[in-house]
Amino acid sequence: MTAAPPQVRDCMGEEPARDTRFQVKERWRDCRNLPDGHPQKTTEFLHRQMNEEINSMEISARALADFPDADWDLRLCIARQCADEARHVLMFRALMEKRGGIVGAYPVMNFQYRIVCRLATLEARLAVQNKTFEAGGIDALAAAVKQAAQDADQELLRLFEYQEADEISHVRFANDYLRGAIGDNPRVCLDVARALGEASLAFSGVFGAAANQIRYDVSAESRLEAGFLPDEIRVAEEALTRKKTAVLPR
Repeated sequence: MTAAPPQVRDCMGEEPARDTRFQVKERWRDCRNLPDGHPQKTTEFLHRQMNEEINSMEISARALADFPDADWDLRLCIARQCADEARHVLMFRALMEKRGGIVGAYPVMNFQYRIVCRLATLEARLAVQNKTFEAGGIDALAAAVKQAAQDADQELLRLFEYQEADEISHVRFANDYLRGAIGDNPRVCLDVARALGEASLAFSGVFGAAANQIRYDVSAESRLEAGFLPDEIRVAEEALTRKKTAVLPR
């Protein structure tokens, strides 16, 4: 296993516990990245996504444990998210096993947990996990729903539609809370900006060149439903355009 550079490791916390079935890797290139058209491509994706949903469940549970004095309404939203993520784990595992996979068949990464759970404030964690990672997830899910419908894969379509609805609600409550928290105390914005910078560095270190392999567009419709403002969506679209331009072959 190739270790991440020191400056990246400084932006990541400890690994979550996993049993001996799991092959845990630090970097994307050490995973089994199957090409499109490979007969195990979908099964590997379902296995990887199952573990990412475990990460999301653990992050939510840690938020409840680490910030017991947070507002009750916010804690209730996080508890519901934790329950949603647990259900997603079971959904992905069931379909993965139905299609011939087994737990531990493919390497996994726990970069989300390691990036988010080292952050010292709840606002920083919600900004990175819900407003960034899960916001990217709803963009991907919007594309995945369309693709599953085109492929007439009813099992994947049903799974993605359930997940998309849940993830939109997770992003929405974080957007609402952060907007209010920054309005009450503008210094929260500095904490969030610092956390996002560290998360970006860690993400780039984990994924390397694969971080620029863009497969989907910003879903304006989903992001509006998730509580993003039109200006925020425009900024996300412009950032994606710059990223695509930067990786075009010369």
